[in-house]
Amino acid sequence: MTIAAELALFAARTQFQDIPTKATDYAAMLIASTVASAAMGANLESAQIVRRFEIENGGMPDSRAWFSGPTRLPAARAARINAVMSDAAASDDSDLRNVTHPGTPLVAASLAVAQKTGSSGKDVLTAITLGYEIAGRINGGVVPGLIWEKGFHGCMIAIFGATVASALLLKLDAEQLTHALGLAATSNAGLLAAANTSTAREHHAGLAAMLGVEAAQLAGLGYKSEGGVFEHPSGFFHTYGVDAHESGRVAQVTRGLGESWKILEEMAIKLVPGAHPYHAMAEAAAEASLMANVPAGEVVAIVCSLPKMRKFSGPRHPTDLIGAAHSPVYFAAASVADRDFTWQHLSPGKIMEPNIRRLLDLVEVGDPPTENLERYRQGATVTVRTREGHSFSKTVYAPRGSASRGIEWPDVEAKFEALCPLAGVEPDKIRTCIHLLQNFREVTDIAELIELLG
Repeated sequence: MTIAAELALFAARTQFQDIPTKATDYAAMLIASTVASAAMGANLESAQIVRRFEIENGGMPDSRAWFSGPTRLPAARAARINAVMSDAAASDDSDLRNVTHPGTPLVAASLAVAQKTGSSGKDVLTAITLGYEIAGRINGGVVPGLIWEKGFHGCMIAIFGATVASALLLKLDAEQLTHALGLAATSNAGLLAAANTSTAREHHAGLAAMLGVEAAQLAGLGYKSEGGVFEHPSGFFHTYGVDAHESGRVAQVTRGLGESWKILEEMAIKLVPGAHPYHAMAEAAAEASLMANVPAGEVVAIVCSLPKMRKFSGPRHPTDLIGAAHSPVYFAAASVADRDFTWQHLSPGKIMEPNIRRLLDLVEVGDPPTENLERYRQGATVTVRTREGHSFSKTVYAPRGSASRGIEWPDVEAKFEALCPLAGVEPDKIRTCIHLLQNFREVTDIAELIELLG
Protein backbone atom coordinates (compact mmCIF):
# COMPACT_ATOMS: atom_id res chain seq x y z
CA MET A 1 0.00 0.00 0.00
CA THR A 2 1.36 3.44 -0.91
CA ILE A 3 1.75 6.22 1.64
CA ALA A 4 -1.09 8.20 0.07
CA ALA A 5 -3.36 5.15 0.18
CA GLU A 6 -2.54 4.40 3.80
CA LEU A 7 -3.16 8.00 4.89
CA ALA A 8 -6.38 8.13 2.87
CA LEU A 9 -7.69 4.87 4.32
CA PHE A 10 -7.05 6.10 7.86
CA ALA A 11 -8.81 9.41 7.21
CA ALA A 12 -11.79 7.79 5.47
CA ARG A 13 -12.33 5.24 8.27
CA THR A 14 -11.94 7.58 11.25
CA GLN A 15 -15.15 8.83 12.85
CA PHE A 16 -15.80 11.75 15.20
CA GLN A 17 -16.05 9.43 18.20
CA ASP A 18 -12.59 8.01 17.42
CA ILE A 19 -10.94 11.38 17.97
CA PRO A 20 -10.02 12.71 21.45
CA THR A 21 -12.35 15.46 22.65
CA LYS A 22 -9.40 17.77 23.26
CA ALA A 23 -8.37 17.42 19.60
CA THR A 24 -11.77 18.52 18.33
CA ASP A 25 -11.77 21.33 20.89
CA TYR A 26 -8.49 22.51 19.40
CA ALA A 27 -10.08 22.26 15.94
CA ALA A 28 -12.84 24.63 17.09
CA MET A 29 -10.22 27.00 18.50
CA LEU A 30 -8.44 26.85 15.14
CA ILE A 31 -11.63 27.97 13.40
CA ALA A 32 -11.95 30.91 15.79
CA SER A 33 -8.31 31.86 15.33
CA THR A 34 -8.48 31.66 11.54
CA VAL A 35 -11.65 33.75 11.31
CA ALA A 36 -10.17 36.34 13.67
CA SER A 37 -6.99 36.50 11.61
CA ALA A 38 -9.10 36.94 8.47
CA ALA A 39 -10.88 39.87 10.09
CA MET A 40 -7.51 41.54 10.68
CA GLY A 41 -6.55 41.01 7.03
CA ALA A 42 -9.94 41.69 5.43
CA ASN A 43 -9.19 45.31 4.55
CA LEU A 44 -5.58 44.85 3.44
CA GLU A 45 -4.98 45.53 -0.23
CA SER A 46 -4.05 41.99 -1.22
CA ALA A 47 -7.24 40.57 0.28
CA GLN A 48 -9.36 43.24 -1.38
CA ILE A 49 -7.79 42.53 -4.78
CA VAL A 50 -8.42 38.79 -4.56
CA ARG A 51 -11.98 39.31 -3.28
CA ARG A 52 -12.75 41.69 -6.16
CA PHE A 53 -11.13 39.35 -8.70
CA GLU A 54 -13.13 36.32 -7.61
CA ILE A 55 -16.45 38.15 -7.29
CA GLU A 56 -16.05 39.63 -10.77
CA ASN A 57 -15.43 36.15 -12.18
CA GLY A 58 -18.41 34.68 -10.33
CA GLY A 59 -19.51 31.08 -10.84
CA MET A 60 -21.64 28.49 -9.07
CA PRO A 61 -23.13 30.16 -5.92
CA ASP A 62 -22.05 27.58 -3.34
CA SER A 63 -20.32 29.42 -0.52
CA ARG A 64 -19.83 32.87 0.96
CA ALA A 65 -16.60 34.68 1.57
CA TRP A 66 -16.43 36.00 5.13
CA PHE A 67 -17.14 39.70 5.76
CA SER A 68 -18.25 40.10 2.12
CA GLY A 69 -22.03 40.28 2.21
CA PRO A 70 -24.45 37.79 0.65
CA THR A 71 -22.54 37.09 -2.59
CA ARG A 72 -21.89 33.38 -3.12
CA LEU A 73 -19.09 31.83 -5.15
CA PRO A 74 -17.81 28.36 -6.03
CA ALA A 75 -16.50 26.71 -2.84
CA ALA A 76 -12.89 26.71 -4.04
CA ARG A 77 -13.02 30.43 -4.81
CA ALA A 78 -14.62 31.37 -1.49
CA ALA A 79 -11.95 29.29 0.22
CA ARG A 80 -9.28 31.22 -1.63
CA ILE A 81 -10.59 34.61 -0.53
CA ASN A 82 -10.92 33.54 3.10
CA ALA A 83 -7.44 32.01 3.19
CA VAL A 84 -5.87 35.13 1.70
CA MET A 85 -7.58 37.30 4.31
CA SER A 86 -6.45 35.08 7.16
CA ASP A 87 -2.84 34.92 6.00
CA ALA A 88 -2.54 38.58 4.96
CA ALA A 89 -2.20 39.91 8.50
CA ALA A 90 0.34 37.22 9.55
CA SER A 91 -1.87 36.29 12.49
CA ASP A 92 -2.91 32.70 11.81
CA ASP A 93 -1.55 29.34 13.05
CA SER A 94 1.64 27.29 12.63
CA ASP A 95 3.00 23.79 12.78
CA LEU A 96 6.16 24.88 14.59
CA ARG A 97 8.48 22.24 13.10
CA ASN A 98 8.70 23.76 9.62
CA VAL A 99 6.62 26.83 10.47
CA THR A 100 3.97 25.81 7.98
CA HIS A 101 0.50 27.33 8.35
CA PRO A 102 -1.93 24.47 7.67
CA GLY A 103 -4.85 25.91 9.62
CA THR A 104 -5.63 28.83 7.34
CA PRO A 105 -6.22 26.83 4.11
CA LEU A 106 -7.70 23.98 6.17
CA VAL A 107 -10.35 26.10 7.88
CA ALA A 108 -11.03 28.20 4.79
CA ALA A 109 -11.56 25.08 2.68
CA SER A 110 -13.56 23.25 5.35
CA LEU A 111 -16.08 26.02 5.95
CA ALA A 112 -16.49 26.73 2.24
CA VAL A 113 -17.10 23.08 1.32
CA ALA A 114 -19.30 22.60 4.40
CA GLN A 115 -21.53 25.43 3.15
CA LYS A 116 -21.84 23.68 -0.19
CA THR A 117 -22.68 20.32 1.38
CA GLY A 118 -24.74 21.53 4.36
CA SER A 119 -22.39 19.82 6.79
CA SER A 120 -22.69 19.87 10.58
CA GLY A 121 -20.25 21.23 13.11
CA LYS A 122 -19.28 17.68 14.06
CA ASP A 123 -18.50 16.92 10.39
CA VAL A 124 -16.29 20.00 10.15
CA LEU A 125 -14.40 19.31 13.38
CA THR A 126 -13.70 15.76 12.20
CA ALA A 127 -12.49 17.00 8.82
CA ILE A 128 -10.25 19.68 10.35
CA THR A 129 -8.67 17.33 12.90
CA LEU A 130 -7.94 14.71 10.23
CA GLY A 131 -6.74 17.33 7.75
CA TYR A 132 -4.31 18.65 10.34
CA GLU A 133 -3.17 15.12 11.12
CA ILE A 134 -2.39 14.20 7.51
CA ALA A 135 -0.72 17.53 6.73
CA GLY A 136 1.35 17.23 9.91
CA ARG A 137 2.51 13.74 9.06
CA ILE A 138 3.51 14.75 5.53
CA ASN A 139 5.35 17.73 7.02
CA GLY A 140 7.30 15.30 9.21
CA GLY A 141 8.58 13.60 6.06
CA VAL A 142 10.31 16.75 4.81
CA VAL A 143 11.55 18.36 8.05
CA PRO A 144 13.90 20.22 7.85
CA GLY A 145 14.37 20.17 4.10
CA LEU A 146 11.32 21.92 2.67
CA ILE A 147 11.90 25.36 4.17
CA TRP A 148 15.13 25.52 6.12
CA GLU A 149 17.31 23.76 3.57
CA LYS A 150 15.61 24.21 0.21
CA GLY A 151 13.72 27.49 0.44
CA PHE A 152 10.20 26.32 -0.40
CA HIS A 153 7.19 27.83 1.37
CA GLY A 154 5.00 25.94 3.84
CA CYS A 155 1.94 26.29 1.57
CA MET A 156 3.21 23.11 -0.06
CA ILE A 157 2.27 21.29 3.16
CA ALA A 158 -0.83 23.34 3.95
CA ILE A 159 -2.56 22.17 0.77
CA PHE A 160 -2.87 18.64 2.19
CA GLY A 161 -5.02 19.75 5.11
CA ALA A 162 -7.37 21.56 2.74
CA THR A 163 -7.48 18.54 0.45
CA VAL A 164 -8.24 15.97 3.15
CA ALA A 165 -10.90 18.08 4.85
CA SER A 166 -12.59 18.88 1.54
CA ALA A 167 -12.55 15.24 0.52
CA LEU A 168 -14.12 14.11 3.79
CA LEU A 169 -16.86 16.74 3.63
CA LEU A 170 -17.56 15.73 0.02
CA LYS A 171 -17.87 12.10 1.24
CA LEU A 172 -15.06 10.75 -0.97
CA ASP A 173 -14.05 7.14 -0.38
CA ALA A 174 -10.51 6.02 0.43
CA GLU A 175 -9.55 5.43 -3.19
CA GLN A 176 -10.78 8.85 -4.28
CA LEU A 177 -9.00 10.48 -1.34
CA THR A 178 -5.79 8.71 -2.35
CA HIS A 179 -6.00 10.35 -5.77
CA ALA A 180 -6.87 13.71 -4.20
CA LEU A 181 -3.67 13.55 -2.12
CA GLY A 182 -1.69 12.66 -5.22
CA LEU A 183 -3.14 15.61 -7.11
CA ALA A 184 -2.43 17.94 -4.18
CA ALA A 185 1.19 16.77 -4.03
CA THR A 186 1.78 18.03 -7.55
CA SER A 187 -0.55 21.07 -7.53
CA ASN A 188 1.03 23.75 -5.37
CA ALA A 189 4.30 25.66 -5.24
CA GLY A 190 5.75 28.58 -3.35
CA LEU A 191 9.09 30.17 -2.52
CA LEU A 192 10.02 31.36 0.96
CA ALA A 193 11.95 34.30 -0.47
CA ALA A 194 8.80 35.73 -2.02
CA ALA A 195 6.66 35.04 1.03
CA ASN A 196 8.99 36.84 3.44
CA THR A 197 9.20 40.04 1.45
CA SER A 198 5.86 40.54 -0.27
CA THR A 199 2.16 39.77 -0.36
CA ALA A 200 3.03 36.55 -2.19
CA ARG A 201 2.70 35.01 1.27
CA GLU A 202 -1.08 35.26 1.35
CA HIS A 203 -1.25 34.40 -2.36
CA HIS A 204 0.34 31.09 -1.40
CA ALA A 205 -2.31 30.49 1.28
CA GLY A 206 -5.12 31.25 -1.15
CA LEU A 207 -3.73 28.82 -3.70
CA ALA A 208 -3.33 26.09 -1.08
CA ALA A 209 -6.97 26.42 -0.06
CA MET A 210 -8.36 26.71 -3.58
CA LEU A 211 -6.25 23.95 -5.12
CA GLY A 212 -6.90 21.68 -2.14
CA VAL A 213 -10.65 21.98 -2.67
CA GLU A 214 -10.23 21.44 -6.40
CA ALA A 215 -8.03 18.36 -5.92
CA ALA A 216 -10.81 16.79 -3.83
CA GLN A 217 -13.52 17.81 -6.28
CA LEU A 218 -11.61 16.42 -9.28
CA ALA A 219 -10.87 13.16 -7.49
CA GLY A 220 -14.55 12.89 -6.64
CA LEU A 221 -15.34 13.13 -10.36
CA GLY A 222 -12.97 10.25 -11.10
CA TYR A 223 -9.69 12.05 -11.85
CA LYS A 224 -6.70 9.78 -11.20
CA SER A 225 -3.19 10.58 -9.95
CA GLU A 226 0.10 8.81 -9.21
CA GLY A 227 -0.52 6.75 -6.08
CA GLY A 228 3.15 6.54 -5.10
CA VAL A 229 3.84 10.24 -5.51
CA PHE A 230 5.19 10.63 -1.96
CA GLU A 231 7.72 7.79 -1.82
CA HIS A 232 8.68 7.72 -5.52
CA PRO A 233 12.45 8.25 -6.16
CA SER A 234 11.52 11.54 -7.83
CA GLY A 235 8.50 12.16 -5.62
CA PHE A 236 7.44 14.59 -2.94
CA PHE A 237 9.68 13.48 -0.07
CA HIS A 238 12.80 13.14 -2.23
CA THR A 239 12.26 16.46 -3.98
CA TYR A 240 11.43 18.60 -0.95
CA GLY A 241 13.15 16.74 1.88
CA VAL A 242 16.80 16.15 2.72
CA ASP A 243 17.82 12.49 2.96
CA ALA A 244 14.19 11.74 3.81
CA HIS A 245 14.40 8.03 3.09
CA GLU A 246 17.83 7.51 4.61
CA SER A 247 16.91 9.35 7.81
CA GLY A 248 13.87 7.17 8.44
CA ARG A 249 11.48 10.12 8.42
CA VAL A 250 9.42 8.68 5.58
CA ALA A 251 8.77 5.50 7.56
CA GLN A 252 7.39 7.62 10.40
CA VAL A 253 4.76 9.26 8.20
CA THR A 254 2.29 6.39 8.49
CA ARG A 255 3.48 4.79 11.72
CA GLY A 256 1.03 4.75 14.65
CA LEU A 257 -1.90 6.36 12.87
CA GLY A 258 -4.55 7.24 15.43
CA GLU A 259 -2.26 6.73 18.42
CA SER A 260 -1.44 10.43 18.70
CA TRP A 261 -2.69 13.62 17.08
CA LYS A 262 -0.62 16.38 15.47
CA ILE A 263 -3.17 19.03 16.40
CA LEU A 264 -2.42 18.24 20.06
CA GLU A 265 1.36 18.12 19.56
CA GLU A 266 2.45 20.54 16.84
CA MET A 267 -0.22 23.21 16.44
CA ALA A 268 0.33 26.72 17.70
CA ILE A 269 -2.23 29.51 17.44
CA LYS A 270 -0.86 33.02 17.17
CA LEU A 271 -1.88 35.15 20.12
CA VAL A 272 0.07 38.09 18.71
CA PRO A 273 0.79 38.90 15.05
CA GLY A 274 3.84 38.21 12.91
CA ALA A 275 6.14 35.32 12.08
CA HIS A 276 5.80 32.53 14.64
CA PRO A 277 9.56 31.88 15.09
CA TYR A 278 9.81 35.24 16.88
CA HIS A 279 6.83 35.02 19.24
CA ALA A 280 8.76 33.30 22.01
CA MET A 281 11.55 35.83 21.47
CA ALA A 282 9.08 38.68 21.97
CA GLU A 283 7.75 37.06 25.11
CA ALA A 284 11.25 36.52 26.49
CA ALA A 285 12.28 40.09 25.60
CA ALA A 286 9.24 41.56 27.34
CA GLU A 287 9.89 39.47 30.46
CA ALA A 288 13.58 40.43 30.51
CA SER A 289 12.62 44.09 30.16
CA LEU A 290 10.20 43.79 33.07
CA MET A 291 13.00 42.25 35.13
CA ALA A 292 15.36 45.08 34.20
CA ASN A 293 12.70 47.67 35.08
CA VAL A 294 14.54 50.60 33.51
CA PRO A 295 13.43 53.13 30.86
CA ALA A 296 14.16 52.12 27.28
CA GLY A 297 16.82 54.83 27.14
CA GLU A 298 18.82 52.96 29.79
CA VAL A 299 19.06 49.80 27.64
CA VAL A 300 22.41 49.38 25.85
CA ALA A 301 22.02 45.90 24.33
CA ILE A 302 19.35 43.28 23.60
CA VAL A 303 20.96 39.89 22.96
CA CYS A 304 18.84 37.18 21.35
CA SER A 305 19.93 33.53 21.38
CA LEU A 306 18.08 30.88 19.38
CA PRO A 307 19.16 27.37 18.40
CA LYS A 308 21.16 27.42 15.15
CA MET A 309 20.72 31.19 14.68
CA ARG A 310 23.98 32.95 13.81
CA LYS A 311 22.52 36.01 12.09
CA PHE A 312 19.18 37.74 11.81
CA SER A 313 16.91 37.38 8.81
CA GLY A 314 14.47 40.06 7.74
CA PRO A 315 14.97 43.84 7.80
CA ARG A 316 16.65 45.54 10.75
CA HIS A 317 14.64 48.73 10.22
CA PRO A 318 11.20 47.62 8.93
CA THR A 319 8.75 50.27 7.77
CA ASP A 320 5.62 48.24 7.01
CA LEU A 321 3.63 45.19 8.12
CA ILE A 322 5.46 42.72 5.88
CA GLY A 323 8.88 43.83 7.05
CA ALA A 324 7.98 44.01 10.73
CA ALA A 325 6.20 40.64 10.63
CA HIS A 326 9.45 38.98 9.49
CA SER A 327 11.94 41.00 11.53
CA PRO A 328 13.25 39.36 14.71
CA VAL A 329 15.05 42.62 15.45
CA TYR A 330 11.72 44.46 15.50
CA PHE A 331 10.09 41.84 17.73
CA ALA A 332 12.88 42.14 20.28
CA ALA A 333 13.11 45.94 20.22
CA ALA A 334 9.35 46.51 20.40
CA SER A 335 8.94 44.01 23.24
CA VAL A 336 11.71 45.62 25.30
CA ALA A 337 10.41 49.14 24.63
CA ASP A 338 6.80 48.34 25.58
CA ARG A 339 7.42 45.32 27.86
CA ASP A 340 4.80 43.55 25.80
CA PHE A 341 3.94 42.59 22.22
CA THR A 342 0.31 42.91 21.11
CA TRP A 343 -1.95 43.06 18.07
CA GLN A 344 -1.14 46.77 17.80
CA HIS A 345 2.55 46.16 17.18
CA LEU A 346 2.15 45.61 13.42
CA SER A 347 0.23 48.84 12.94
CA PRO A 348 1.99 51.59 10.92
CA GLY A 349 2.14 54.01 13.84
CA LYS A 350 3.62 51.50 16.24
CA ILE A 351 6.23 50.26 13.75
CA MET A 352 7.57 53.81 13.37
CA GLU A 353 7.41 54.74 17.05
CA PRO A 354 10.67 56.52 18.05
CA ASN A 355 11.11 54.59 21.30
CA ILE A 356 11.19 51.34 19.34
CA ARG A 357 13.27 52.71 16.44
CA ARG A 358 16.04 53.73 18.84
CA LEU A 359 16.38 50.17 20.12
CA LEU A 360 16.57 48.48 16.70
CA ASP A 361 20.31 49.03 16.40
CA LEU A 362 20.90 47.63 19.89
CA VAL A 363 19.57 44.17 19.07
CA GLU A 364 22.26 41.56 18.45
CA VAL A 365 22.59 37.81 18.00
CA GLY A 366 24.09 35.87 20.88
CA ASP A 367 25.71 32.45 20.82
CA PRO A 368 23.12 29.72 20.20
CA PRO A 369 22.06 27.89 23.38
CA THR A 370 23.74 24.56 24.09
CA GLU A 371 21.52 23.17 26.87
CA ASN A 372 17.94 21.85 26.85
CA LEU A 373 17.87 22.02 23.06
CA GLU A 374 15.09 19.43 22.89
CA ARG A 375 12.80 21.86 24.75
CA TYR A 376 13.09 24.69 22.23
CA ARG A 377 9.99 24.81 19.99
CA GLN A 378 10.75 28.06 18.18
CA GLY A 379 11.94 29.25 21.59
CA ALA A 380 14.52 31.88 22.51
CA THR A 381 16.65 33.34 25.27
CA VAL A 382 16.83 37.14 25.47
CA THR A 383 19.21 39.17 27.62
CA VAL A 384 18.68 42.89 28.30
CA ARG A 385 21.80 44.84 29.32
CA THR A 386 21.49 48.22 31.01
CA ARG A 387 23.69 51.30 31.13
CA GLU A 388 24.64 50.49 34.72
CA GLY A 389 26.13 47.17 33.62
CA HIS A 390 23.37 44.83 34.77
CA SER A 391 22.06 41.92 32.67
CA PHE A 392 18.63 40.31 32.84
CA SER A 393 17.85 37.11 30.93
CA LYS A 394 14.69 35.16 30.21
CA THR A 395 14.19 31.92 28.29
CA VAL A 396 10.87 30.96 26.66
CA TYR A 397 10.98 27.50 25.12
CA ALA A 398 7.73 27.73 23.12
CA PRO A 399 5.34 30.60 22.41
CA ARG A 400 2.04 31.11 24.17
CA GLY A 401 -0.78 29.45 22.26
CA SER A 402 1.29 26.40 21.36
CA ALA A 403 0.11 22.86 22.01
CA SER A 404 3.21 22.10 24.07
CA ARG A 405 2.11 24.77 26.57
CA GLY A 406 -1.60 24.12 26.17
CA ILE A 407 -4.11 26.28 24.30
CA GLU A 408 -6.95 27.80 26.31
CA TRP A 409 -10.30 29.19 25.19
CA PRO A 410 -9.91 32.52 27.05
CA ASP A 411 -6.81 33.33 24.96
CA VAL A 412 -8.59 32.42 21.73
CA GLU A 413 -11.67 34.40 22.78
CA ALA A 414 -9.51 37.45 23.47
CA LYS A 415 -8.05 37.21 19.97
CA PHE A 416 -11.50 36.85 18.41
CA GLU A 417 -12.88 39.80 20.36
CA ALA A 418 -9.86 41.98 19.51
CA LEU A 419 -9.75 41.32 15.77
CA CYS A 420 -13.29 40.68 14.52
CA PRO A 421 -14.41 44.30 14.99
CA LEU A 422 -11.77 45.24 12.39
CA ALA A 423 -14.00 43.55 9.79
CA GLY A 424 -17.15 45.22 11.09
CA VAL A 425 -18.55 42.30 13.08
CA GLU A 426 -20.85 43.66 15.78
CA PRO A 427 -20.23 42.84 19.47
CA ASP A 428 -23.41 40.77 19.91
CA LYS A 429 -22.52 38.69 16.85
CA ILE A 430 -18.99 38.20 18.16
CA ARG A 431 -20.35 36.82 21.42
CA THR A 432 -22.75 34.54 19.53
CA CYS A 433 -19.91 33.28 17.30
CA ILE A 434 -17.80 32.42 20.32
CA HIS A 435 -20.69 30.53 21.91
CA LEU A 436 -21.29 28.60 18.67
CA LEU A 437 -17.64 27.69 18.30
CA GLN A 438 -17.33 26.51 21.89
CA ASN A 439 -20.31 24.24 21.23
CA PHE A 440 -19.57 23.55 17.57
CA ARG A 441 -20.12 19.81 17.83
CA GLU A 442 -23.80 20.57 18.49
CA VAL A 443 -24.25 22.78 15.39
CA THR A 444 -26.40 21.05 12.77
CA ASP A 445 -25.56 23.33 9.84
CA ILE A 446 -22.47 25.55 9.78
CA ALA A 447 -24.37 28.15 7.74
CA GLU A 448 -25.42 29.44 11.17
CA LEU A 449 -21.83 30.56 11.78
CA ILE A 450 -21.26 31.95 8.29
CA GLU A 451 -24.37 34.14 8.50
CA LEU A 452 -22.97 35.84 11.59
CA LEU A 453 -19.76 36.77 9.76
CA GLY A 454 -21.55 39.04 7.30
